[in-house]
Amino acid sequence: MRKNFLAVFSGFPEHHFSKEITERLRSELTERKSIVFITACPLDFEQNDDDCDGMYEMFAEQGLPFEKHCVIDKRTEPVKAKELVENADCIFLMGGGVCEEQLDLIREKGCYDALINCNAAIFGVSAGAMNMARKTVDFFESMEAFEGLGLTNITVSCHHDPEDTWRYEQTLRMSEDRTVYAMEDMSAFFIKKGRINVVGTIYRVQNRELHVLTEKDINELEQDGDYIWN
Repeated sequence: MRKNFLAVFSGFPEHHFSKEITERLRSELTERKSIVFITACPLDFEQNDDDCDGMYEMFAEQGLPFEKHCVIDKRTEPVKAKELVENADCIFLMGGGVCEEQLDLIREKGCYDALINCNAAIFGVSAGAMNMARKTVDFFESMEAFEGLGLTNITVSCHHDPEDTWRYEQTLRMSEDRTVYAMEDMSAFFIKKGRINVVGTIYRVQNRELHVLTEKDINELEQDGDYIWN
């Protein structure tokens, strides 16, 4: 089912949205009854509660509160998890953990079909952003690609920092057999009705060559992304 609005985020090291990101969220999140966070750390309950409240406050401080917010982790009963996803106005795939553990949680809790078929805005940050892709690579675990949620055609490497030589090299390795989009923190892809807009600094990386994302690159992504809206 067509997704009304998708957002792919790298990270928010200061725990605040930028002005540009806030403006876009304000224009899109007109219905704010419920936001549901899905953890990438299924068993870290205390941290999940803290992160859920902290990420919710990022919305609230910008005048974008929701009536309800909650997190799905190992504690959540499958029937409840499915109901939460089906009734959410916004679903936020969290980071801070292992990509495949988040995907396993989504399937274990019976949320996969509900997530794919829902009409909610879907956001992802860090591991959550990586899992939105058709193909995901978590280089902390392996260079082998695996199936993500297929919401976007954008394989990302988050928290890109030219001075972080180890992470930089892993991103180059990823690019040897696929196109990768290296996202600096505070950057975002916004996707709506097949159109892609970007905020912040993002690089296109292919065959170990890197350049700042251009309008031509974005146009190519849009042309390759029709399946997003099936």
